[in-house]
Amino acid sequence: MRYDVIVIGGGVIGCSIVRELSRYALSTALIEKESEVGFGTSKANSGIIHGGHHSNPNTLKGKLEWQGNQRWDRLCDELGFGFKRIGELTVALEVEQLQTLEKLKHQGEEKGVPGLELWDANRIHIEEPNLTHDAIAALFAPTTGVINPYEACFGLADNACLNGVELYTDSPVTHLDFDGETWNVRTLHQTLQTRFVLNAAGLYADKIAEMAGVRTFRIRPRKGEEYLLDKRLQGFVKRVIFPCPTPVSKGILVIPTFDGTIMVGPTAQMVDDKEDLTTSAEGGQKVFDSVRRIAPGISPRDCIAEFAGLRAVADGEDFIIGPTAKKGFVNVAGIQSPGLTAAPSIADLVVEILKDEGLVMPEKEDFISSIPKPIHFASLSTEDQIELTQRNPSYGRIVCRCELVSEGEILDAIHRGARTLDGIKFRTRAGMGRCQGGFCTGRCMELLVRKLGIPMTEITKRGGESWVVRQRKEEVSC
Repeated sequence: MRYDVIVIGGGVIGCSIVRELSRYALSTALIEKESEVGFGTSKANSGIIHGGHHSNPNTLKGKLEWQGNQRWDRLCDELGFGFKRIGELTVALEVEQLQTLEKLKHQGEEKGVPGLELWDANRIHIEEPNLTHDAIAALFAPTTGVINPYEACFGLADNACLNGVELYTDSPVTHLDFDGETWNVRTLHQTLQTRFVLNAAGLYADKIAEMAGVRTFRIRPRKGEEYLLDKRLQGFVKRVIFPCPTPVSKGILVIPTFDGTIMVGPTAQMVDDKEDLTTSAEGGQKVFDSVRRIAPGISPRDCIAEFAGLRAVADGEDFIIGPTAKKGFVNVAGIQSPGLTAAPSIADLVVEILKDEGLVMPEKEDFISSIPKPIHFASLSTEDQIELTQRNPSYGRIVCRCELVSEGEILDAIHRGARTLDGIKFRTRAGMGRCQGGFCTGRCMELLVRKLGIPMTEITKRGGESWVVRQRKEEVSC
């Protein structure tokens, strides 16, 4: 196959780029090493659309953060993923931190971020009564939102494919070579040809750049441990709560997720292993010690799940976006926080870079901007639930009791591309509740077997060798 553009990496950045490219009459492909898009860094993202004021306006991060923030409302309307603007508070506990709040407010106003307000202690305690009484001031930003990042990846990729983009999953890139005009991109399963390669490979962007012979940077992982709390704490805080930031981290946060649960974290620990997704007692202690300084009513006993994600940190801490010494190879690397927020504006920038590099990009007249919105049974009114189950009884059979996910939703997720337990989980929330899949995993596996026509032993949690059950090997008698 020969393409105009191949994007390597199916996280939220790669998915945003191919969705934007699908507006144009181009032959485009997305290559992802995992079994589904969004299964890398994006699935462990904190899910915050930052207000636009956190990053220095003199950095590429800072320039793209606010531009990206403004794009998410329309994307949500078109693609139907979970997104809500709930606002944030950055809280000062000491007098010395007041100047940090002033600096953040000034940064935001310089970019044109609206609605930034400094709140005194009295206002804080009225608006967020569960925060510590040691809080002396806070910066309020109404533009901050929360999002389900894995849902966004699925929606972006599905819409791109609807508009002609070809998706290759389970396809780690093994070799790149260039003959002066055409790039040969070799994966485990095929060799594809293209005029342009966009390197959006996240943690492995330095390795892909090295394959291309243009590595000028190093990616180091910064691990962040996150802890999900029981739904009984729903409403404990109404906004995302930040401590005053440090030079390398926005700190350990209290995050009301889109679906109502509270998440706390992340840590910020540099590690060497790009596959190290372990959590630790030390990390948990650090998270809850920090959180209880701001929200003393939160306890480790409320934790129902813990996980870790790795940010792709490049030398110099800023994004690396632009062409390289080899024609047709463009880096989109070092995309750490606020990368999720900036993803739509990163995609816009990449389009402009491709035009500057000589790619002719006529716009399609038949671009389809939206996809059918998935049904979330639990969010429907009782009347709508009754009507739906009368039309399709599978929506009346609850598979995940914790999150009230129906069989119909799971069948729909499989129809839309779920091939693993995590694919179902991230599309429907089945397995995300208090029992963490203890009740619904078996039924989800049965539905995968039924719809995909595969044996139980081929089902994995997240692809690769993450099997759930294996064929029993009977002992051979002598």
